[in-house]
Amino acid sequence: MQFELNREFIDELKDLIEHEASEAILSKLEGLHPTEIAELMDELSMDEAKYLYLQLDGEKASDVLVEIPENERRRFLKVLPPELIARQFIEYMDSDDAADVVGDLEDDMKEAVLQEIEDKEQAGDIADLLEYDDESAGGLMAKELIKVNENWTVQTSLKEISKQAEDIDEIYYVYVVDDGEFLKGILSLKKLILNSTQSKIKNLVEDEIHSVKTDASQEEVAQMMERFDLVAVPVVDHIGRLKGRITIDDVVDVIREEAERDYQMVSGITGDVESGDRVWNLTKARLPWLLIGLIGGILGARVLGANETALAEIKGIAFFIPLIAAMAGNVGVQSSSIVVQTIASGARDFDSFGKKLLKELAVGLITAFVFSSLIFSYNFFFGDSMNLTWAVSISLFIVIVFASLFGTTIPLVLNKLKIDPALATGPFITTMNDILGLIMYMMIAKLFFNII
Repeated sequence: MQFELNREFIDELKDLIEHEASEAILSKLEGLHPTEIAELMDELSMDEAKYLYLQLDGEKASDVLVEIPENERRRFLKVLPPELIARQFIEYMDSDDAADVVGDLEDDMKEAVLQEIEDKEQAGDIADLLEYDDESAGGLMAKELIKVNENWTVQTSLKEISKQAEDIDEIYYVYVVDDGEFLKGILSLKKLILNSTQSKIKNLVEDEIHSVKTDASQEEVAQMMERFDLVAVPVVDHIGRLKGRITIDDVVDVIREEAERDYQMVSGITGDVESGDRVWNLTKARLPWLLIGLIGGILGARVLGANETALAEIKGIAFFIPLIAAMAGNVGVQSSSIVVQTIASGARDFDSFGKKLLKELAVGLITAFVFSSLIFSYNFFFGDSMNLTWAVSISLFIVIVFASLFGTTIPLVLNKLKIDPALATGPFITTMNDILGLIMYMMIAKLFFNII
């Protein structure tokens, strides 16, 4: 069935919900992906969404719950009783997804849901995962995995794998541990099948394995999996005991979230917000950087006010203020964006601080020469003051070189200080370069016209 979210479909569904036509609702939802059902629920009122959701079977309901945006999911779960959340939804989830859902609840509701989970081992796994930071490998991992003991034979391992596989959707690797649960390596199903049933696992294990510790950041996990083309990575504690695994679908979510967060920072938005959030939350996320822009505008006005004499005496000087400010801001954002992108990718060949500055200086010099030459040619043929022609050209040259170095330095320094370098892009760089560009332009222009 090809799903198309349109007003007619939504109105028909609303009518069925109003008449509590359960069978007709399920028939209409048949064949829809959990993501599509989550999108559909976003178009309904809270009561309508609740009624529709409660018609879904446990497994489908748990899949849909994971796809609902966090803020919406938090509000949605508030209207459901803890025993319903625990027994109809959490039971069908992998431990990592279940921990995400339970983690969104208020503390008292969280405890109530955990107590209502009938499978105490699952409840324990979820409670363990909740102890880790949300943005760490421990908070990202799932407890469900396939593991065998290095002292087992292939025959014993295959029997154990068949039991463990009942709770796992996808089997990427078989992890090998010793009697103390220390990770010893990985094993492919192919090697298990092709070897004698009496072969010892310790003789077949591949001991070269990439793993992450529980406190590793989710960015480190994503970078490792991207670098080594992994579809799953084991998570170990600080002494090497196997604790869980992280799969590629979780990492894709991390990459998307990081990209959204960096894009919001570049755009001057703080906090993790979505279009469906409340008006105050959206406004609050935009105010800090807009305030910086306002302060920057005031400082820029003060710079121009302090040079009121020059603006009055030098004919045409004001015409090039927007040009100087725009070029300074644009060049700075370009330089910082490239550096931030390189840092975010975790590239191993990232240049040293000094080498990167020298490279950006070369780029800045070439760029500055090209554009200062162009503006010089324009003013030479169309302007009526050689002093102004030289002042604008030299100012533009210096401003572009400075903006290139400034845009490169700030994110590198922030990265060294363990601060997200994405903060250096967007409004911050633009505002700073606008102000400094105006100061340089005014100073150089006054030198050419002998204005003190």
